[in-house]
Amino acid sequence: RVNGVQYDSVGVKYKGNSSYDSTQVKNPLHIELNTYKSQHINGYKDIKLSNGYGDPSLIREVLAYDMIQNYMDCPKANFAQVYINGNYLGLYSSAENIDKKFCGDNFGSTTGTFVKCNPIINPTPAIKSNLKFINNDSSSYANLYEIKSNSGWNVLTDLCDSLSNNPTSIATQMDVDRTLWMLAFNNLNINLDSYSGVFSQNYYIYKDQTQRFNPIVWDLNMCFGAFPFSGNGTASMGSLDTNGIKNFAITNHATDPNWPLIKAIQANPMYKRMYVAHMRTMLNEQISNNNYKTRFNQFKSLVDTAAQSDNNAFFTYNQFQQAAQTNIAFGSYFVPGIFNLMDARAAYLLGTSEFQATPPIISTPTTTPSVLSLGNSFVINAMVTQGNTVILGYRYHRRDAFNQIYLYDDGLHNDGAAGDGMYGNTLVMSKPTMQYYIYAENNNAGIFSPERAEHEFHTLFVPSQAPSVGQLVINEIVSDNTNGEKDEYNDREDWIEVFNTSNQVLNLNQVYLSDDLQNRLKWKFPDNTYLEPNGFLIVWADDQQYQLPRHTNFNMNKMGDTVLLSLANNTLLDSTTFGIQQSNISWGRFPNGTGNFQAMNTSFNTYNNNWPLLVSDKAKEKLQVFPNPASQQINIVFPGKQLIRIYDAVGRIIHSETIMDNTLIDTRHWPNGLYWLQCGVETKQFAVIH
Repeated sequence: RVNGVQYDSVGVKYKGNSSYDSTQVKNPLHIELNTYKSQHINGYKDIKLSNGYGDPSLIREVLAYDMIQNYMDCPKANFAQVYINGNYLGLYSSAENIDKKFCGDNFGSTTGTFVKCNPIINPTPAIKSNLKFINNDSSSYANLYEIKSNSGWNVLTDLCDSLSNNPTSIATQMDVDRTLWMLAFNNLNINLDSYSGVFSQNYYIYKDQTQRFNPIVWDLNMCFGAFPFSGNGTASMGSLDTNGIKNFAITNHATDPNWPLIKAIQANPMYKRMYVAHMRTMLNEQISNNNYKTRFNQFKSLVDTAAQSDNNAFFTYNQFQQAAQTNIAFGSYFVPGIFNLMDARAAYLLGTSEFQATPPIISTPTTTPSVLSLGNSFVINAMVTQGNTVILGYRYHRRDAFNQIYLYDDGLHNDGAAGDGMYGNTLVMSKPTMQYYIYAENNNAGIFSPERAEHEFHTLFVPSQAPSVGQLVINEIVSDNTNGEKDEYNDREDWIEVFNTSNQVLNLNQVYLSDDLQNRLKWKFPDNTYLEPNGFLIVWADDQQYQLPRHTNFNMNKMGDTVLLSLANNTLLDSTTFGIQQSNISWGRFPNGTGNFQAMNTSFNTYNNNWPLLVSDKAKEKLQVFPNPASQQINIVFPGKQLIRIYDAVGRIIHSETIMDNTLIDTRHWPNGLYWLQCGVETKQFAVIH
């Protein structure tokens, strides 16, 4: 049962490495809800439960995820009281499984190379899950990594080769910003049971459609100094005492080839300044302002009763109460009190030369003109003081990589006078929205605007309007998708295509889709959804609205259904009703956007005009067109009386008439090209060549 709801026929197994012991009662658990039947909780099919091993506070994991979620994509986490056969096992932390759903939600795809980086064998200082190149034989990596995708060993080998032997290419291999946030988080919060520690483990990498790997943090129960093994030195695990943890160097492993990811970042002066800038942001937003203490105390109050009654915990309830302020023995070392550690850690960092360096100041960026227009250029400016290099990162879609350009203060880039501190450059507003950030640095320090970039960003918009009747239409529907397009989760689902027929940017914030005549407002388009003139937008009608970003809470019946497009005030923008549908045949407008609905070949996210009706039964074809290609004329033969229409390549009707048995049509003045002839349920393509 989860919150009183019963799920039967689930798979349950133990998990964990050092946290599992067959002699202990409270072991970590992995519960699979869909092992034997299809079931989930809001789309989540796996429950990963950690037993609080090595953490007197029982809060470290949830607190750490609560912090890092502000700066990079990471698992969601909470607490759970676990019972087996009615017996209370104790308080656990529950972290979202890093799987297909996680990748689809956060990276917009699930088919890229996906690697879990945890050594299966006992690692050595040089042989571990550290992305270090070993050799070109992928089998040499098999005990250090687990490929979670269908393939990827050679891709992983190439990544290791690049990072170790050509580290300046890191930006083509890794999402550098996510890498910076992960390494900054690990160092700031002494998270050494990670890439940054002795085993270089407990993280994943996923290669998204930008062809770069994204690092993903995992297993944070020993964050905040609960695992003191840095890997420094060759004779030991590099165990740190209390002072060593508090004074852990910002540049740890900076020149060590056994940590090629850290080495590549630290060897690049700009990346190193970005790394410190991210660390400074987290320090200011989480530690120096005591936000982490507030969150710790909230979590402690939340779980206090569950912790007090946990008789299988690794620490006493008294130690749980003291875990914020007191160092507590665990095996061969002491787990530091979280508050004691992080207050001392903040004091140490603020005394370093990197943190004492003064970063630039970036003013609020402005644009000229202030009101942007689609497809036109504009100037972006920002006043930057105490800086000598300014970079603007921009993109038009959340799943894209940020492009980077320099902003200049040379008087030649619409930036005012040279040397006046006003930086600028010209861009083109190619889409209805643009996401951007600014990074500025001097010789000693850097800063971002917004400071949580690239995870957060500024956004520019062109003026938009709510659609009126006729401006936004249902353009195409597929209700039985068995071998067609796949969504971000690599699933073939029903889909609905809407089309903007107008020359205005449409704001879909108050637009709804439904399959219910009695409830037009069944599924709302996400906020900040904009559609450019003559633009298409795909919505997956799969009854899985917990998937992101455009998945509805209904699906369509291939035996016949109705789809409605409405405004929040129940104004009906468009609708269509269809009967029994063939597999992989769409129900769409022909010509695109304005024509009547009919069965047709699918034209996913593009004009319907070039994809006329599909004839599924060739034996019933009666229409003949010859010669093909034509030059002077075409002969059309069809038994009986029938209306014919001829469309050009862009879907315009250039000829129509009703014929009886046959007709000749003069083509001498038609442009060379392809044409479509529609006659009843049949179509023919022919060419005109003079």
